[in-house]
Amino acid sequence: MELTLPPRVTDRAFARLAEIAELTGEAKPLRVAVDGGGCSGFQYSITLDKAGTDDLVLEKDGQQVLVDSVSLPFLANAVIDFTDELIGARFVVENPNATSSCGCGTSFSI
Repeated sequence: MELTLPPRVTDRAFARLAEIAELTGEAKPLRVAVDGGGCSGFQYSITLDKAGTDDLVLEKDGQQVLVDSVSLPFLANAVIDFTDELIGARFVVENPNATSSCGCGTSFSI
């Protein structure tokens, strides 16, 4: 049986959150959630938000990433990263639980 771990956030993602906080003058946590829908069955929702009572809080250098208790099982062992490529700069989720995903990377199935 594989060990189930909470998602991990890369240093690059935490650094981008710090840049956003510096630009806006306000440090807001990044919420990574899983919603039903999308072209593959589930989709990631990545927003700046405030912490709720049932959130897992992943923190480094004063920056926070939040995952709610409903989304947590879908994000077990995942990696939350920030990428800056030709197609654009964005937060991404590398999810080992996803059996397939769409081309845009925001939708997946299990």
